Amino acid sequence: MNLNPRRFDLIVFDWDGTLFDSTALIVRCIQAACADLGLEVPSDERAAYVIGLGLHDALQHAVPGLSPDRYPELGRRYRHHYFERQHELVLFEGTVEMLQALKHRNHWLAVATGKSRRGLDEALATAQLRGIFDGTRTADETAGKPHPLMLQELMGELGAEPGRTLMIGDTTHDLQLALNAGTASVGVSYGAHEPEAFASLGPLHVAHSTADLRDWLIRHA
Repeated sequence: MNLNPRRFDLIVFDWDGTLFDSTALIVRCIQAACADLGLEVPSDERAAYVIGLGLHDALQHAVPGLSPDRYPELGRRYRHHYFERQHELVLFEGTVEMLQALKHRNHWLAVATGKSRRGLDEALATAQLRGIFDGTRTADETAGKPHPLMLQELMGELGAEPGRTLMIGDTTHDLQLALNAGTASVGVSYGAHEPEAFASLGPLHVAHSTADLRDWLIRHA
């Protein structure tokens, strides 16, 4: 029996690089889309940095200076490569057990992601997680990270206060989102961004594995 008091009512997870082991594939798909159009292929570091943003913002950061009318075509090539290979992706080991433990403690669970609604719904179906989350927001249906609207909408939908909400993610975009929305945050070091960049954004903890994240949440969330 866990006697620790519950600090947070709502726990919001980023998806790619936090729950889903997809960072490397996203990087490769951005690079492949650029190659398809004969553009300069961004480095792994530059392509990984944009993970967590909405697709349009991500491509603008990864390929700056491209004529605006070519970004939709670049986005189509990215989606082609991603949806062709997304069946290869898996949840990080221990993710389902962690989420089930949090549900057992009666936390609300949600997802705030830079993915599209189609992309998240297909990922949830692939991961067999439909129904475990109480709310989800995607970048194509609200403001993208780090604008606070994603978290504000989830808090409003579920009746959670900022002081009782925790955002978990693998990028500075996720932690800045939390700051902008007035919520606490936890970073994970096994995703897209180097954890050294997290310090100035004030996460309560930086987890180095899903097991580390689960243990911290059970003790402190």
